[in-house]
Amino acid sequence: MGLREDMPLLARHEGKWEGEYVHVDSGGAVLDRHRVEMTCAIVGDAAYHQTNRYTWDDGRVEVHEFPGRHLGGGRCGFDTDRLKGEFWELDESTIYLRWQFKAEGEDLRLFELIVLSERGDTRSRVWQWIRDGVCVRRTLIDERRVG
Repeated sequence: MGLREDMPLLARHEGKWEGEYVHVDSGGAVLDRHRVEMTCAIVGDAAYHQTNRYTWDDGRVEVHEFPGRHLGGGRCGFDTDRLKGEFWELDESTIYLRWQFKAEGEDLRLFELIVLSERGDTRSRVWQWIRDGVCVRRTLIDERRVG
């Protein structure tokens, strides 16, 4: 079974998205805010590829590539120079990820929920940054499909 058939919700995320990331500390104070342009694609039967372009008001820009591979059983994994993790579909609207930034060490883990709207034109995402069992940061992301 190919990736599209095994993960139909992931296939519904294909395309271009725009939105905003807001990073907050454990008390809710804003730490960072920036725009994102993201492209999600399934390549062939077993590969996922995501490109994120982040832009800040001060003119900074970062572009990151996130290649993933179909692991079977409704799961995908990714392992880049920057991060590693795994994701799967929880239900017809929600994808769950658990991952780590390699530079941060094993004690910081991130857990993400991505919820796609019924129409498929908007999605919301939440990251929880857990260090030694304590939530130290959250990232709130709202995106809309473009193009």
